[in-house]
Amino acid sequence: MKLDSRKELRFANGRLRSPESLRFTVYRSRDTAHPRKRHRRILVSETERLCYVGHNFGSGVMKCNSLCRYFVGVLDKDSGQMEVYNAEMFNMQPLLSDNLIPDDTKDYQKKSYREKVDLCIEAFGTSKQKRALSSRRMNAVGSDIVSTAVTKAAANIIDAKGVTVLSPAEYEALRVPAAALAGATAEDIAKKAEERSHCSFVLEELKFLPADEKSRDHKARCLWFLDTLIKFSHLKVIKKKHPMGPECPHIISRKLMKNFTSLTYNNGSVQNLVSASMKAKITAYVIVLALHINNFQTDLTVLQNDMKLQESRILDIAKALRLKVSKAKGVPGLENDQNHKLGTLSLPLPVQKAPVGQRKRKKIN
Repeated sequence: MKLDSRKELRFANGRLRSPESLRFTVYRSRDTAHPRKRHRRILVSETERLCYVGHNFGSGVMKCNSLCRYFVGVLDKDSGQMEVYNAEMFNMQPLLSDNLIPDDTKDYQKKSYREKVDLCIEAFGTSKQKRALSSRRMNAVGSDIVSTAVTKAAANIIDAKGVTVLSPAEYEALRVPAAALAGATAEDIAKKAEERSHCSFVLEELKFLPADEKSRDHKARCLWFLDTLIKFSHLKVIKKKHPMGPECPHIISRKLMKNFTSLTYNNGSVQNLVSASMKAKITAYVIVLALHINNFQTDLTVLQNDMKLQESRILDIAKALRLKVSKAKGVPGLENDQNHKLGTLSLPLPVQKAPVGQRKRKKIN
């Protein structure tokens, strides 16, 4: 009988097909003087696909009776003799995060139960489980797109100094195209409204341009860029080099293509696409510009109609920007002038709450 120590392993995710191909490494605690830590071991097993980690301490250890000793017997079929070894139990779990090293599973342990299950489904799930996981994630894409795009847009746009949508060179490039708006008379505004050459928000704000020349020029530039963003959001696949026409400065066209489109491949060629996430980003910029123009308060319903959005979408973006949303009577003559939503940026900022619909879906799942 032999009483050498042996490691008894249990793999958490299934059965091994080729155990002889596994490679094992044991890590021992350096604190040999400590009565408990000197017995700590971390066992690492590597396969072609995954790395497995088990340890005999901490929260992931198997629930074995510490007052008992465990043995494993190996029977030699030829001689009929059995060799008995001391056994130490290890629960081997797959290490699914690429940024973890074998002796550090803290990041993995911090994941929620739902996240751990999803990782296991990705690696070992059936086709049906993977389709269900993909479907559930696709259902959350809308809110993820809005949250990601709005967070980035808000960080780049709003700061203590005001609006930082445009660089100094881009702002200067707006002087020429915005001059027509700055010098618009009442007759010009009426003609523009008849021709629908600008969005409703801009046409309404042109009626209230400041008398001061500098302030008037600044507001006209902001209105021209806001109007351009809204028109740009209506595009789908952009095939022209200057999609907004020759009157749009080259530096502004380049900014629109770089910041508000995503590249896609179609029939072997690269195309610029105004995707759902890009439209959400444009919407965030438009809302912030409107807040800047209207002293941190704007009619969200007018912007919604101009951008051809659903009310729920623009309200989601407004709430992500931490605006206070309230009901207000719209401008007479506009569509749904009795049921407008007003967005206000004020301190303290409201606390974001999870949408009720998402909580219901989680309960169903």
